[in-house]
Amino acid sequence: MARVVKVFVTLRNHWKKSTVAACALSYGGHWLYGKHWCEFGRQQISPQEQLKKATVILNPAACRGKANNLFEKNAAPILHLAGMEVTLVKTDYEGQAKKLMELMEQTDMLIVAGGDGTLQEVITGLLRRADHESFSKTPIGFIPLGSHNSLSESLHILSDNQVKHITSATLSILQGETVPLDVLQIKGEKEQPVFALIGLRWGAFRDVASTIKKYWYLGPLKIKAAHWFSTLREWPQVHEASVSYIAPTLRPPDLPEQKPQRPNLMYRIARRLKNYWYPPIPESPKVEEPERWDERTLSTLELSIQTQNKNPVQTRIDDSLLVCVEPDSFTVYINHWTRCITVFDNYNLQTNDMYSCINWFILVCVRYSFCSMTSPYCPVPFPLPQEGAGFYNIDNEEYEAMSVEVRLLPRKLRFFCSAERREQLLTQVL
Repeated sequence: MARVVKVFVTLRNHWKKSTVAACALSYGGHWLYGKHWCEFGRQQISPQEQLKKATVILNPAACRGKANNLFEKNAAPILHLAGMEVTLVKTDYEGQAKKLMELMEQTDMLIVAGGDGTLQEVITGLLRRADHESFSKTPIGFIPLGSHNSLSESLHILSDNQVKHITSATLSILQGETVPLDVLQIKGEKEQPVFALIGLRWGAFRDVASTIKKYWYLGPLKIKAAHWFSTLREWPQVHEASVSYIAPTLRPPDLPEQKPQRPNLMYRIARRLKNYWYPPIPESPKVEEPERWDERTLSTLELSIQTQNKNPVQTRIDDSLLVCVEPDSFTVYINHWTRCITVFDNYNLQTNDMYSCINWFILVCVRYSFCSMTSPYCPVPFPLPQEGAGFYNIDNEEYEAMSVEVRLLPRKLRFFCSAERREQLLTQVL
């Protein structure tokens, strides 16, 4: 007790020094408390600096219900150690991500944690917003947690180890390097448009791929069994379609968005006086040339319309998409059995015939011999499939087949990309 009294007496006798020391200790404690370290870049974040806001859309049902556990163990710690203000939003049912995106506030970055279905819902909800022009400039990160992660091979280093794949994708977001990706706008007659990053797929191979899971009890023979039973159910497996398209246009150069500097006051006054005394002569309106449409009637086993996002760093001279057509010979379908197995394992369509001259948008009218309805989207009326006649795959998600308008939105969104994967893709181009 005597020591405590002695300390207080000393502080009272030297109250000026005690006040200065107390202020210094308070400031130093506040500075240390507010000081953060970014483990990823070893960067110091001062207390006055505002943290980056990251909104994560997580689908807990992805990867057979394991997505939430995979994210919390492998991705969330990296985001928090990087000094980000993370807002985690979990979806409860299919289609909820579209509604969440319509209500979401502006953020510094958007992170999608899930598979192809979750990613498609997010970009569809984003591009349906009234302010999608400004909101689409928000960079997007993709953490592959789904059963199908088709876009991951274009953005991240491929790895057989799932944990390594997830951490690599998360670190690529922190690196901050982005690449522009094209988007497909797919619109039917009545429904709202659906947006895709990979493409649309329709035909016999797609139908077989959707039935493989039914034969799980056959083990390694399930893929061959799916082909065999599909052949017995439907003969021949030929699909007919009418494709109308516009030729490609030149791709404008990638220029950074720079706001022009405002001229000085004297220049603006002189320009206004000049326009007042010598008004400019109005230019005659330019006569726009009518769009030239080409049309092809196709008979094929498989038709797919794809973006060129497989290699987003490749320099292209035009904005275009790919229309891939399989041959219509059933003999080829049987002879390419091994190739079809590879297609379904990798979910990457390999084609024998390809039209790469498609640009901006396409009208696709599919038909069957027993249908009689017509579509206003086709320049020439073609029958449409009735209910249950077939299905599309749009980014590996199933939709009922109907006549659709496919429009290309070039370089619409920017996604975070791994620097290592970018170098690999550049090497492939060279």
